[in-house]
Amino acid sequence: MLSASPTKPEIIAIAISKLNLAPGDVFCDVGCGTGAVSIAASAFADTIYAIDIRDEAIAEAERNFDAAGIRERVTLIRDEASLAIADLPPLDCAFVGGTKNIEDVLHALCTRVRGRVVVNAARIETAVRIIGCMKLLGVFEEVVHVQVSRGYELAGETAFKPVNPVYIVVGDAGRLD
Repeated sequence: MLSASPTKPEIIAIAISKLNLAPGDVFCDVGCGTGAVSIAASAFADTIYAIDIRDEAIAEAERNFDAAGIRERVTLIRDEASLAIADLPPLDCAFVGGTKNIEDVLHALCTRVRGRVVVNAARIETAVRIIGCMKLLGVFEEVVHVQVSRGYELAGETAFKPVNPVYIVVGDAGRLD
């Protein structure tokens, strides 16, 4: 059984669609956490690099990759992301779920990624920093503000409770060619 990801399935679905993944792609999941985004990307990507600096995240992601049957296609890396990215082969696309050292991470990704870079941010100030950095790097494409609400029973009928909004920032490192 896969553990729950803080990134909601609806948000993962949008992020995956923005990555433009294709069969055979080499994908990197930065700040992989539970590995939920890597698992979703595995429907397309053949090779996955999952990076997180936290021991508990690496252990949880490994368990989830085993449960999903994709462990042999994933290289788990416990390291600071901007350092780990420098040692990776060329990548087709990357997802960033953690925003620690985001500017360094984006700079590193632009040296390795041939296509889309998608970053999720929960805070508007973080989204603004990501957009600014992507613009300076010449890769900014778009930002999408996503608000999901979940239905629940209220007095025998259905009401909706909002989940915290997420900013999905999309860049295309292929523009640098």
